[in-house]
This record gives sequence, C-alpha cells and structure tokens, in this order.
Amino acid sequence: MNRREFLTTTTALGATAALSGCNDSNHVAIDYSKHPKKSEHKSVHYNRGKKTIIKLATSWPAHFPIMGTGVEYFAKRVYEVSGGNLEVKLYPKNTLVPALAVFDAASNGQIDAFHSGPYYWKGKNSAFSLFSGIPFGFTAQEINSWMLFGGGMELWRELYAKYNLHPFMGGNTNIQMGGWFRKPIQSLKDMQGLKMRIPGLGGEVFAKMGVNPVLLPAGEIYTSLERGMIDATEWVGPALDIKMGFYKVAPYYYSGWHEPGSILELTFNKHFFEKLSPEQKAIVEVCANDMNSRMIYEFHSQNIVALQKLKELGVKLGKFPSDVNEAGKKALVEVIAEQSAKNSAFKDVYASIDNYLQLSKAWSDVSLKAYLNIR
Repeated sequence: MNRREFLTTTTALGATAALSGCNDSNHVAIDYSKHPKKSEHKSVHYNRGKKTIIKLATSWPAHFPIMGTGVEYFAKRVYEVSGGNLEVKLYPKNTLVPALAVFDAASNGQIDAFHSGPYYWKGKNSAFSLFSGIPFGFTAQEINSWMLFGGGMELWRELYAKYNLHPFMGGNTNIQMGGWFRKPIQSLKDMQGLKMRIPGLGGEVFAKMGVNPVLLPAGEIYTSLERGMIDATEWVGPALDIKMGFYKVAPYYYSGWHEPGSILELTFNKHFFEKLSPEQKAIVEVCANDMNSRMIYEFHSQNIVALQKLKELGVKLGKFPSDVNEAGKKALVEVIAEQSAKNSAFKDVYASIDNYLQLSKAWSDVSLKAYLNIR
C-alpha cells in the first residue's frame, strides 16, 4: 500500500468510526424518560381530569388579519394539544381591558396573558422597544436567532420579570414597508417638516431627519391622510396596508428600513405561568413557537399576493433616496447613544444586539445577500 492509498483508507475508516460512534450507543434508542435533566415532577397526564383556563387579552380587534387570527390559532392549538385540559379564553382589544392596558393588566394579575408588541411599553423601560427590533437591524430570521441562541430571550425575561411577566415570541411581521406618502420623496429635503404617523424607535430616528412624528390610532389614519392632517404614514406591509385603503389618498409606497423584523409577544403573568404544570408549560411553549413561525410565513404569503394587487391598482413603488438612508443611519447612532446614556438596561440590550448583528451581517453578506444579488 502506498502513502496515498494509506491516507485514503485511514481517512475513510476514521469517517466511518465517527459516524458509527465508538460504542454501541448508535443502536440504542434515546430514552428521554431517563434523561438526567428531566423534571423532578411527573408530568405525564398530570392534568387529566382538570381544566385550566388562561384569560388572554390582545391589542387587536377580533379576527384581525394575521396578528389577531394568529393568536386565535394559538388558542386552538393549545386546546387540541392539551386534550382540552388547557383552554385559552381570548378577549380582543377593549372587551376586557383597553388595547394598550394589557401589560399592566397581566402584571397585576387581572388577566393571565396578553398578545401585543414590546415597543408599546417603551415608556416603562426604553429597552423594551429593542426587543421588537430596530431600524437597519435584525430581519425576522436574525431576531429569532438572537432571541433563541444569542441571549436575547434571557435579557427579555430578566427585564420583564421585574414586572411579574414571562414573555414568549408571539409572531413577527417580517420586514415592514417604509410607508405611504401623498407626494414623492426625491431627496432628504422632501422629508423636512413632513407630518408622518410613525411610532417607536423609527419615529425617533425620523424626527432627527426633520420629520414630525404623529401618533394616531388605526381608525384615524386614513381620514387624517385624506384631509391632509398628515402627509404620510407607515403601517405594516402590503397584506395589511391594502385593507386600510391608504393607496387611495397616498399613492407613493416606499420600501422600508425602520422595522425590518418586528417581534410580537405572547406574555404571561409570571406567577400564573409558574403555577402551571411542566406538561402545561411545555404545551404553551410548543404552541407559541408554532404560532411564531406560522405568522412569519403567513405574512410572507399574503404580502406577495397583496403587492401584486397594489401594482394593479397603480400604486407607485419606490425606494428612499440614498441621502435619506444615510441620514437615517446617522440619526439611529444618535438615538442609540442618547438612550444608552439614559438607561443602562437599554445600553446592555443594545450591546447584545449589536454584537450578534455584526456577526450575522458578516455571514449574510457572503450567503443570502450574495445569492439575492445574483438571483
């Protein structure tokens, strides 16, 4: 046997050994009932014959597309997976508590859980807005990865625990559009003094670019646009935007960067969640993960269909000019610095996000970005 044959043979044998293992464990089923990390509690059929009701309020109207129907799907799955022993009673916005009072209601135990968005609670802690995503930040895939494997979930739960809350990811809008404008945006100059409905960190960034951010409830946006009380609005994306009819009064529709992957939340009263059995906690987690991924795919599915309809309606699609984009990036740096100086929690969460984002960008540049550029 020559040297080349020897190396080839030994390499093949080494690979075979690695695949087959050094013992017979490959031929034995993995028995999780004997797993060393299993719970000390006997959870199988722990709740047979008992029913637990979860009072869950949302920030959406009943049957609201994708976000509202998504949490309805979650409730249905929890009931099915638990065999009826765990039941979610849904309360759409304003039926039990006001839409934006769900955080406090769950915190004090008035309700057991809620479905909403973390950016709504930035008044309690500015760091909360970061868990929804940031301008020029994570895509839906990236923020899910950071949450599950980059320490994001631990940071989120640590901060929410101070309010007696325990969050799960509850969906993601995926990348949102930059908004609807009554007039075209040809340069940064066209943004000056513009009255635009835009909340959250995106609103703070746009404010530094010369825009006047306006906060309006959903029911008032169309009328305000129609009457010229505002010049522009962002909402979500084609699937939900087309239902609002914005294209009738603001025909210029721009790609966005203010919310590239916005997380929604399924959050429990912490004391209530801790009293659930291990079996019930597992059911909630599995069904929450199901809802989270399903909502991302549903947004994509409906957006691609709605975008085609908007094109047929004559909507003028566009991208922000380069000077607008560059001004947005510069403004974001200023907002992050200001908020970090005011709040150590914001600073810590952003540091975690930025570290993970830089790693992710390096990978995306040689993989997804490279592929999309040649597709």
